[in-house]
Amino acid sequence: MFRETSIFKKVYGSVSLIFGRERITYPFHLEGGGVKIPREHQLPMCGIAGIAGSIDNSDLRERIEKMTERMAHRGPDASGHLVNSPVALGHRRLSIIDLSDAASQPITDPSGRYTIIYNGEVYNFLEIKEHLEGYEFQSNSDTDVILASYIKWGPSCVQKLNGMFAFAIWDEVEQELFIARDRLGIKPVYYHFQDGVLAFSSEVRSLLASGCVEARINRASLGEYLRYYSVNSPNTLIDGVFQLKAGNYGIWKGGEWTTETYWHPSQIAPIEVSYEEARGKVQELLQGAVARRLMSDVPFGAFLSGGIDSSAIVALMARASEQPVNTFSIVFDEAEFDESRWSRLIADKYNTIHHPIKLHPQDFLEELPAALSAMDHPSGDGLNSYVVSQATRRKGFTVALSGLGGDELFAGYPVFKRYQKLVGMGTLYGIPAGLRSLAGKAVAGVYRNHKTARLQELIELERNRFRHLYPVFRKIYTDQEIERLLGAPSEATMSHIFSPMELESIEQMGPFSQVSVGEISTYTQNVLLRDTDQMSMAHSLEVRVPFFDHTLVEYALSLSDQVKEPVYPKKLLVDAMGDLLPHDLVHRKKMGFVFPWAEWLRNELADLCATRMGQLDQTGLFQPGEVRRIWERFEKHDKEIHWIKVWLLVVLQDWMEKNGVNV
Repeated sequence: MFRETSIFKKVYGSVSLIFGRERITYPFHLEGGGVKIPREHQLPMCGIAGIAGSIDNSDLRERIEKMTERMAHRGPDASGHLVNSPVALGHRRLSIIDLSDAASQPITDPSGRYTIIYNGEVYNFLEIKEHLEGYEFQSNSDTDVILASYIKWGPSCVQKLNGMFAFAIWDEVEQELFIARDRLGIKPVYYHFQDGVLAFSSEVRSLLASGCVEARINRASLGEYLRYYSVNSPNTLIDGVFQLKAGNYGIWKGGEWTTETYWHPSQIAPIEVSYEEARGKVQELLQGAVARRLMSDVPFGAFLSGGIDSSAIVALMARASEQPVNTFSIVFDEAEFDESRWSRLIADKYNTIHHPIKLHPQDFLEELPAALSAMDHPSGDGLNSYVVSQATRRKGFTVALSGLGGDELFAGYPVFKRYQKLVGMGTLYGIPAGLRSLAGKAVAGVYRNHKTARLQELIELERNRFRHLYPVFRKIYTDQEIERLLGAPSEATMSHIFSPMELESIEQMGPFSQVSVGEISTYTQNVLLRDTDQMSMAHSLEVRVPFFDHTLVEYALSLSDQVKEPVYPKKLLVDAMGDLLPHDLVHRKKMGFVFPWAEWLRNELADLCATRMGQLDQTGLFQPGEVRRIWERFEKHDKEIHWIKVWLLVVLQDWMEKNGVNV
């Protein structure tokens, strides 16, 4: 049975939600499927931008206005600026919480010393506020609480925040700029630093509009883009543009820029608990994470695919609300894509206001040009997020909860078991490298396709440690293919993603936790979360991700592999949900969005592909004729050329052209 831990009670016009030892209290009434918080308590979802350095005021104003205008879609409701050399701050506002003009940013504290711009939500701001006695709050918003927290605790204030956030605070007296990003990297921060001038923004396009950085391709990151769908933090595909890493903050002062890590998943210490204790704690933490995200002054809903993760979120939303939850599902006539049976099962079980949105594969093709234009940074994915976000926004909703993250925390991908097996194959990696190399070449020679090429690389690795194994699992192009394209070797390395100390810590974890840290730090942050942010904000839709509540992430990473063993799909999560998830749903075959991309690229999208790859072949980025040969091999159904290898090149050229990126 599902263990009851949530108690709701009205207290003097407020609601207290108790989860274990944690109490969350908000001014109360329920409306539209969740806890409705009065406007003065609500939170901003927006875009931020700024410049710090020796630039005169008139030029600063023009630059910051161009930066905020370039990301108007992130905040169509209002914009604000502070220009006071040597700093300019800009903000675009999407009114999710606090619809009044009082919520406009930048916001300056009563003394006039500190000014903040902020994008995100801090869910525990009222609890933090209780420890800030004596501060003259100008509103009841979390923005004010973050500012007061920084004034009291300095950079260590980030340790107290639970949420998704990116913010910058200017100290007029110290002439110092502080910029922080949330632990999981849900909200983005890009920056460029040169000759003492720092420019930063929520989007690469906005940063390019500053005039501080030239739109030139980062050739050093091309190999990584081809290898992993995208470029891992802190790098990007623009030369001189970086991401502030998740769980990091940076300080600009006196023309100097330094960054510091305040949280990293490798820092999580293991714990020994019984399976029953772990199951109860996961349920408690996830229900708390969902409840914290049920705050909005506008209609909100949930993405419901019919899978385990989204169904768990909807079930817990229904438990935390006295009103029906609005759910959104994409449904198809084509049986091989359609999951409507399962989403309808959950919608009926929890009496949601269900919005099935019927689409055909052709509908995705029609939206493809707009989705490509929405890409702030090129990615091999994102179309699904664009279409689902668009459909949800068109129904009048501006906030949605997502089940993103369940696979990463609870061993939901096949890579978890494969990785575990390889870690345990000490005998194989005791065989001399030369013999293993011969065996790998023999396998790849008999079964020529992109999967056997990856298997060959795994067999030939120096050792079966995380730093060697994990980089191979997410590969699209092999090292040999990349070398042919670029004309030079391009090694798969994690040195810019993890420090030597972090790698040592990760390799002390169990194999499942190692993969979770790898996924969270690479594919999840730099593909899934970035695509979700880009594609949802293209429609001014905010997406909240309860599975990436850092308290839940820390607990899941601390558990042993034995506790997390997926005897059946995501067993620990499923058992934690008890009877809230139907048995048939849990044990069905996983589907997800799988479209006929190979057919599309050879037919409906053939002209686009041929044109873009022909253009890319002429840029000089790659060896002459190599891009064209990839397209020709794909057209001839060469099994080694998976469709994603073609699509990555098409997207790259399209993004370069649309954003004026030079070679």
